[in-house]
Amino acid sequence: MNSRRQFLQLAGGGVIVAANSSFALAAAKHTAKIGHLESPAQPRHRGLEKVAALVAARTNGEVEFKLFPASQLGNARQMIEGTQFGSLECTVEPAAFLGGFDPVVSVFDIPFLLPDDPAKANELRTGRFGQFVLDSFSSRGFVAVALWPNGRKSMTSNRPLTNLAAFSGQKFRVMDSKILIEQFGAVGANAIALPFGELYTALQTGVVDGEENPLDTITTMKFDEVQKYLVVSNHGAMEDVVLFNPKWWNGLPAGHRKIITEVFIEVRPEVEKMKDEATAKALAQIKAAGKVEIRTLSDEERKEWRARMLPKAEIAYTQRAGDEGKKALEIYHAEIKRLGIAS
Repeated sequence: MNSRRQFLQLAGGGVIVAANSSFALAAAKHTAKIGHLESPAQPRHRGLEKVAALVAARTNGEVEFKLFPASQLGNARQMIEGTQFGSLECTVEPAAFLGGFDPVVSVFDIPFLLPDDPAKANELRTGRFGQFVLDSFSSRGFVAVALWPNGRKSMTSNRPLTNLAAFSGQKFRVMDSKILIEQFGAVGANAIALPFGELYTALQTGVVDGEENPLDTITTMKFDEVQKYLVVSNHGAMEDVVLFNPKWWNGLPAGHRKIITEVFIEVRPEVEKMKDEATAKALAQIKAAGKVEIRTLSDEERKEWRARMLPKAEIAYTQRAGDEGKKALEIYHAEIKRLGIAS
């Protein structure tokens, strides 16, 4: 039997991933439930399957991850609180859902924060800036070990989006974030915080004119069926944060903690590749349907949008995140200068 054989076993609604038949039947010394929101077919879960198999192999079966996708362990807030207080060992959640627990992470709500260049974006994610954001969770009852990219947002509307002036008076649905509200306010649009589950109907009935989401989310949720215009803007980074319960994490041998952290970082490029493929497929699907007018921001437009949206969003962020937020932005601006990215 191949020593690298992997198998999946459904148990209790979760997915148990084990690796290496020489220890697969041995009882794990450290077991962690990992809950998240996405379906088993989506990049986040597929990446977690890879992480679980590698961690099991490299710890000789001493660490076992049981995966619970598709909100099986509750909604985002329930899983975040569960990880904080110990009823859940780990969750992987979008940064946009974590601002109420750690205002510092809301820096990722700022539009055009990460550069288009994937390599430079990853240097920000894994360097001083990203580490400062991860470290900010330690005083809030979490151990944050990695940031995973989960796509970039684009904008759709039932009214034309030909230029920045066209945003004036339009109504856009946003997550409940002062930063995102300021992003739209900076271009004369009105931002309305609505639950995600209500968005399709809100677009269909005209409660809001438009929305912002990654392209694969737009097609999965069928928002393109009730929208007329799409701007491929890639203006907003959707970052996932990998969070562990401190008591469980600190109960691991130091070597195992190192392995887990390294594996999450190692698997990140695969997750990003899967997300890029899903995004390309979604754009092709929208084009093939022929019902939505599509355009892509030019480099000049991106500069114009960034110059209008980013300053007010940064002000809203520092008002919320205080001195820690100011420090995060200081590090960010120093890093983008070092990387040769125009601010």
